[in-house]
Amino acid sequence: MAARFSMTPSIMPMRGKVALEEAFQPPWEMDNHTGNNMGLYVTPEREPEYESGIVNIQDRVREARATGVGYTICSLTVPGVQGETDPAKAEAFAFKSNDWIYNQIKDNRDELGAFAAVSMHNPQQAVVEMRRAIKELGFHGVMVNNWQHALKPNGERTLLLYDAPEYDVFWAALQELDVPLYIHPAAPEAQIFELLYKNRPYLQGPPQSFAIDVSTHVLGLITNGVFDRFPRVQVILGHMGERLPYDLDRTHRWLETVEKSRGMVAQKTIYEYFKNNIWLTTAGQFSTAVLNFCINLVGADRILYSVDYPYECYQDASNWFDNVNINTRDKLKIGRENAKSLLKLHDYKDSNAPYFQ
Repeated sequence: MAARFSMTPSIMPMRGKVALEEAFQPPWEMDNHTGNNMGLYVTPEREPEYESGIVNIQDRVREARATGVGYTICSLTVPGVQGETDPAKAEAFAFKSNDWIYNQIKDNRDELGAFAAVSMHNPQQAVVEMRRAIKELGFHGVMVNNWQHALKPNGERTLLLYDAPEYDVFWAALQELDVPLYIHPAAPEAQIFELLYKNRPYLQGPPQSFAIDVSTHVLGLITNGVFDRFPRVQVILGHMGERLPYDLDRTHRWLETVEKSRGMVAQKTIYEYFKNNIWLTTAGQFSTAVLNFCINLVGADRILYSVDYPYECYQDASNWFDNVNINTRDKLKIGRENAKSLLKLHDYKDSNAPYFQ
């Protein structure tokens, strides 16, 4: 969502920042997906910029250059492939979307990269498309929305979550390829909407449902042992961790003192999973108090700069981050060095620029 507050522009912006929750929508999908649900994701004053920026990749290049962002990772917006209930259509959607964004960025790879979209109906097929996108198209990882829409044999709608045992083949391939998975929020659907949000429409999206749904999914990955079976898997969470950090101590104590005695398979503490497997980004969360809290809790080594474009704007994100009063080493880590390591970035625009210039 767009920031509704003003910020003083930075006198000395940091150059070479990496932004990695920056959405696109192929023009042939605008009417079928986000275009019909714009009010859920975009404030009214940002609708014109959203409609241009979501399909026009050069819009973000101009904004990035003006705000010190040297490299932008593009990813298919919500609900994306995960909104398609038909497996064959979802697979074709992922393939076509990956090819579309590849053709948009291929001539500007010193400033633009991408996360792959995959259908999560069939984990084996998801691996095939993931391998193609990483190996052939040069993408830096995968982004999926929080659940895959699907149909039961009787035609009833359902949602697929990725901590089920059948997804182990997907996690194994992700670990082998050594690329991260970004789990992005999705709108509440089906029974979830009926039970929780039908009579509370103002809590859909950024105010509540996005964070609650993703944090529950990630706790499922932890408590169902995904990171124990695949200890090198890296998962990225936007919006400063979808509120998980703020309950980390209470969650830790309950899992350790109660749930492990009840048979929970997770072998490590939740703090260890945050140290070894989980990353946070600043996307859409431009709060110094929250950033300082997360630095103190999980460390600057596990935090990544991001914008959440075009739902947010580059200027608000950069004005905030460039003016945050944290030490230079941590600012460089969060702004670019962590992303360079995680995404295996090499020489991109301003990748080694002096901090102040």
